[in-house]
Parts: sequence; structure tokens; C-alpha cells
Amino acid sequence: MSKLYFKFGAMASSKTANALMTRFNYEEKGNRVWLIKPDLDNRDDYTDENGRRVTVVKSRIGLSAVADVVKRDEDILKRFRDLNEKAKIDVIICDECQFLTAEQVDEMKYIAEFCDTPVLCFGLRSDFQTKLFEGSKRLFEIADSVTEIKSVCRCGKKAIVNARISQNGEIITEGEQIEIGGNDKYESMCWGCFKRRIEEQEK
Repeated sequence: MSKLYFKFGAMASSKTANALMTRFNYEEKGNRVWLIKPDLDNRDDYTDENGRRVTVVKSRIGLSAVADVVKRDEDILKRFRDLNEKAKIDVIICDECQFLTAEQVDEMKYIAEFCDTPVLCFGLRSDFQTKLFEGSKRLFEIADSVTEIKSVCRCGKKAIVNARISQNGEIITEGEQIEIGGNDKYESMCWGCFKRRIEEQEK
């Protein structure tokens, strides 16, 4: 019986690197992998010579691969069935899964449960205000397996907060939930360092 897996961590915890290494391991054994990423994260995408968008999954350590983009209103189950009819898909790997809708997570649970295809989701647990993303929340609720990919704060403790940082180095505590960025905008921290820096800013 296939399962829906959720592998989460703070930023800079090598989630994407893990996703790409998992893809390599499956493909090395002759499996066909459907690598997908929600269209909200377009940091590493580019336009080819024909003017078409090319979606890229790229890790901080340099690993990368071309992926299929998933639109926010797209029916993943339908698309899976269409692709699977042409050539059997052995496994689905989704990067940045926090940007999926709850309905899309339900669709991937259906694929794992009734289409006997494992689905591995890699992404963040929470936003810069420590609140769950929609996709992450639903994955916590229905994933068969939930695993934390751990990373560390500068102080050495486990990082669990994705702090949004301004250009002058201060922690931003208000704003839209989604603002795409990497090390230029975010820093993973432990809860203690996060709270202390906010308190120091407010003095």
C-alpha cells in the first residue's frame, strides 16, 4: 500500500536537496518520477528560446532539476491520471508543498491510497509569523508519514522559525503570508533567538 509522506523543515534544512536526492534514487532504480512544484514559487524558473516557462527545483547546494508546475486551481488527480495513461508514474515528488491547497493535498492522498502511487511532499511547516501554511496544515492532518528534516539556528539550537528579515536586518512581524525569497529575505532560527530579537527591536 502506497503512502502520502510529508517531510518538513525550516528554511535551509536541505528539504529541496533531499527531494532531489530522493528523485535520483528512484530514477536510478528505473522508476518514473513525476517531479512537481506549485507555481507560487518561481524563483529559479526561466523562459526558454520558445518563450515557454521552465520550472526548476533548485537547492542551495547546487542540485537542480526541471519540474512540472502545478497551478493553484489545478486538479492534480486529473493531471496524474492523464499522464499515467500515457506512461506509468511510479512516484510523485512535490517540492514547496506548503503552497498547495488543502484540496490538492486531498487529491494526492487519493493518489497514494487508491492509485497505489507513493507521494512524497517536501516543504515548510510554518510562515514567518509561525503560522501553518494551508498545504502544510492539511498534510499534518492526513499524511501517512510525517518526518522533520532538522536544521540549526546560529546559536546551535534546532531551528523551527522562518524569520523574515528586512534589508536593515530587523525581523519583520507583519505582512502577507507568502513572499518568495531565500537567504536574502529569510533566516531560520530557534524560537528563543526569534523572540529575543523581536524584543530587542521593540526597546
